[in-house]
Amino acid sequence: MKSLKLIRTKVPKVSIAVLGGGSWATAIVKILTDSKHHVHWYVRNLEQAQELQKTYKNPRYLSTIKFRPRRITVCSDINEVVSKCDWIVLAIPSAFLASELNKIKFPLKDKTIVSGVKGIVPETQLIVGEHLRRNFDLSWEQFIVIAGPSHAEEIALERLSYLTLGCEKEENALHLKQMIRVDYLKIQISKDVIGIEYAATLKNVYAIATGIAYGLNYGDNFQSILISNAIREIEHFVETISLQKRNINQSAYLGDLLVTAYSGFSRNRRFGTMIGKGYSVKSAQMEMKMIAEGYFATEWVFKLSKSKKINTSIIDAVYEVLYLQKSPKKSFKRLTKKLD
Repeated sequence: MKSLKLIRTKVPKVSIAVLGGGSWATAIVKILTDSKHHVHWYVRNLEQAQELQKTYKNPRYLSTIKFRPRRITVCSDINEVVSKCDWIVLAIPSAFLASELNKIKFPLKDKTIVSGVKGIVPETQLIVGEHLRRNFDLSWEQFIVIAGPSHAEEIALERLSYLTLGCEKEENALHLKQMIRVDYLKIQISKDVIGIEYAATLKNVYAIATGIAYGLNYGDNFQSILISNAIREIEHFVETISLQKRNINQSAYLGDLLVTAYSGFSRNRRFGTMIGKGYSVKSAQMEMKMIAEGYFATEWVFKLSKSKKINTSIIDAVYEVLYLQKSPKKSFKRLTKKLD
């Protein structure tokens, strides 16, 4: 398919690319353009890119946002976008990230990479930062992870949201913080890059669990027990993988879990709800028309927890339902006996 080429615009002082055409990518572009930056926006689908360039609205996601023409340049050629920018923001679903990155013909080791991806890379079974380090010769200092709690839909509405920027090099995180200064965001900085990225991946699995419970008609009392056990599982899991000082009750961990598990905007919760109501995995995925990152993460997290001998009763139950086709009703009844 012929690519849509860049329309030449004045080169901005800070060259920023956003890769991805979904709701989170759209929200990130809104934040950056509201901060008066110009964004080179890679959208893989040519028709979507053309509509964006014509109307300055994303026809498929957060379509209420109207972008200023002078602040975005839309392109369906990933190499043309990446070649022009020093800062690359990844907002592609984890299931498609490796195939898109493999299209890039330019080295990434001299660029700063920001990840808004909440999941693992299926092809390598790695979190995004580790995938980039191993496959693209990227150092941890060049990598920044964006953690919630935040939903793209609420950013579109400019409702107050909180973000945590995780980076081993504080200077880079501070730079990004300055780049995304808007009234509707509060931003914190952390050096716990690995812990934040693992927690962001795990919380999607637990959101599926809360959705399954809701679909099975478990009430608020059980949901509270489920979440209190989930944050303890996250703490144990993350400490086993990366032992360092962290407060699991901070917003990047507990806050992100809560918003993903309880919010009506959460696609992972919606996916779990359909499973709890009797949908098959395939039928739920088809009806969603959006990627539930937690589905792909579940298998990887389950296997990793077993190899590391981490007790993850909730993850085990979700794995049984999604990958072993066990009855959600029976699996969650067994789970209730393991929670406290």
